Parts: sequence; structure tokens; C-alpha cells
Amino acid sequence: MRSDGPSRGGFVQPAAVQPPRRVPLWRNPTARAVAFQAVAIAVLLVLAVYLVSTTIANLEQRGIRSGFDFLENEAGFRIGETLIPYSPSDSYARAFLVGLLNTIHVSALGIVLATIIGILVGIARLSRNWLIARLASAFVETVRNIPLLLQLFFWYAAITGLLPAVRDAVAVLPGIYLSKSGLMFPVVKLGNAFPFVAIALLLGIVAAFAFRTWAKRRQDRTGERTPVLLVGTGLIVGFPIVAWLVSGAPLELDVPEKGRFTYSGGSSVTPEFLALLLGLTIYTSGFIAEIVRSGILAVPWGQTEAARALGLRQGRILRLVVLPQALRVIVPPLTSQYLNLTKNSSLAVAIGYPDLVSVANTSLNQTGQAIECISIMMAIYLTLSLSTSAFMNWYNRRVALVER
Repeated sequence: MRSDGPSRGGFVQPAAVQPPRRVPLWRNPTARAVAFQAVAIAVLLVLAVYLVSTTIANLEQRGIRSGFDFLENEAGFRIGETLIPYSPSDSYARAFLVGLLNTIHVSALGIVLATIIGILVGIARLSRNWLIARLASAFVETVRNIPLLLQLFFWYAAITGLLPAVRDAVAVLPGIYLSKSGLMFPVVKLGNAFPFVAIALLLGIVAAFAFRTWAKRRQDRTGERTPVLLVGTGLIVGFPIVAWLVSGAPLELDVPEKGRFTYSGGSSVTPEFLALLLGLTIYTSGFIAEIVRSGILAVPWGQTEAARALGLRQGRILRLVVLPQALRVIVPPLTSQYLNLTKNSSLAVAIGYPDLVSVANTSLNQTGQAIECISIMMAIYLTLSLSTSAFMNWYNRRVALVER
């Protein structure tokens, strides 16, 4: 050890502690990082101001109106398929709402159906049955390697070209008919009891989730299992039935009736909606199947062997051992497929389904306010994507296995 003076009693005197040297500000990594970020933000702000001011000046120079005031004006065009009442005398804002609801409608149904088909096909690809595994592989390789737009054209052509005319509609089931005009089916009319039944259904869903949470905590505490599926189904179905009975049990079945040129009564789904739903569902299910297959293969084989050693059947092994562990691999890429399905629904304009993009294009052509219409579409799709990602991230945290 270095010393500055003679040793006393055999001990070396330590050197005097020097104060730490002060690092210049430009050599401080934290300071440099903050400075670079501040400069980048400033450049982006200046660029944004320049683009906005230039756009406004060009619009004023060409006499083009700007702003979102046009949303209050009368739309003046029809929409072939709506979930809420709409007429050409309504505003552009309501027309955009109709397009948004149509997009959410087909996307939500597509996500549910694609998930079910994808899980079944993904498990089938791992089947020990040679025929089932090869058929599942052929399905996946076919739908994944054909562009979605071509699949939409195929399904639309198949529905409108191969199905019979309305007067010769095919009776799929009693009261359910299929023709070039779409799928016609009966609907149940509950009359004044509908609000009470709807509220009871929501209460049943909340009660089912509450019971599931209680049953899980009870199982963690005591080890005893509770029939969650049976009780939950009873709550979801039983609450609306009780509300319907208390309301006087009103029931009227509106069945489609064949007329001279078309069917009246009941409800129907257009060929455009059917083609879009089939295309989105089948195309996305191929990717989901591969995600499910890879997630199952990611689970160590020892887990399956241990479950078999305990005497569990194959179905229980898959449901209770393999899939819970595979979810942490499946959920993140599954989120991307849900987002892709929602954004791919914008291809509906190619087959005439009135989704958000179709309504926005019509509004753009009539008003000439392209920036505003495109901004609305971008904001809506961004909101849908962020909402889906937030929900899936929450679900991923809920199903994540905690290492102890």
C-alpha cells in the first residue's frame, strides 16, 4: 500500500483520500441522454408545427374547408346493413358510428370463431391419427398461403354464384333459409320483457365471474374443486329465465315467410357479411392454429408424462396441465392476430360490406375533406388496437404462472 510518510510501529500510514474529480457535464451519460431526447422532441415539435401550418395554408389557398363541422351535416347516402337505425337524413357522425359498429361486429365475431377453429386445428395437428394431422396441416398451409383478399373474393363469389335465388332458397333447418340474398333466420321477440332480460343477463355474467373467483380461492385454500362451469352456466342462463318468467313470460317467434319476390319477417345476414366473416375467420384461424401448436410443443414433455403417471386422461392433461402452461407462450402472438383481424376487416370495401372504411370513403367523396375522414379512421383503428392490446395484456397477467 502506498503511503506518504514513514511508518510508525510497523504500520503503514494510508495516503490521504483525494476528493472525487468532477466529471464535465458533456461527459455525463445521463445528462447526454436527457439532452439528446430534448433535442429530438424539439425537432419533432418543430416538424409537426411546420407540417400543420403548411397543410392549413395549402387548404386555404385552394379554398378547401377544414375542420370537423361536416360531421353535423346530413349524410345523404344509404348504408345497406346497419345495427342501429339509420337513414340518409342522418348526420355524417351517425354514419361513421354505423360503420364503426359494423367493423366491431364482424371483428368480434371473427375473433371468437377464429380462436375456436384455430385451437381445434392446432390440437388436431398434434394428433396421433395420421389422417387428422395431415388434414389439419393441409388446412393451415392452404389458408395461410392464399392472400386474404383472394379468399374474400372466393367466398363472395361462392355465396352469390352457387346459392339459389331467393324464391328457391335452401331450407337449412326449419325456419332458416339460405340464398343469394344471405342467411334468413327466425328471431325471438320478448316485447316489454327485453330490458329486464338484458339486465338479468348482465347480472348473471357478473355473478358467474364472482363465483369463479370465489371457487378458485376456495380451491387454493382447501384443495377442493367446485363445478365452476356448471354453476356459471346456470347463473348466466337462469337469471334471464327468471326475469322472463317474472315479466309474464312473453314470447313471440318471428319466422321468415316466403313472399312473391323475397322473404319477410325474421332477420337476415347479407352475403357481404357472410363472405367477410368467413374470409377473416378461416384466414386468421390458420395462424392461430400454428400459435397454439407451438405453445403446446413449448411445454416440457415431462409435464405430460407426470400427469399420465398420476392417472389423468388425455383430455384432462391437455386442459389442466398443458394448456395453462402453454398460454404464456400463446397469448402474446395471439394478440397480434387479433389486431391483424381487426385491421384486415378494412378489406370489406372490396366486397361491398359497409364497414368504417367504406363509410369514410363515401363521406370523403361527398365532402372532399380527406384529411379529416382519414384522421377519423386512423384514430378509430388506433383506439381499437390499443384497447385490444390492453385487454390481452391484462389477460396475460391473469393467466401467467407465478414462480415460487
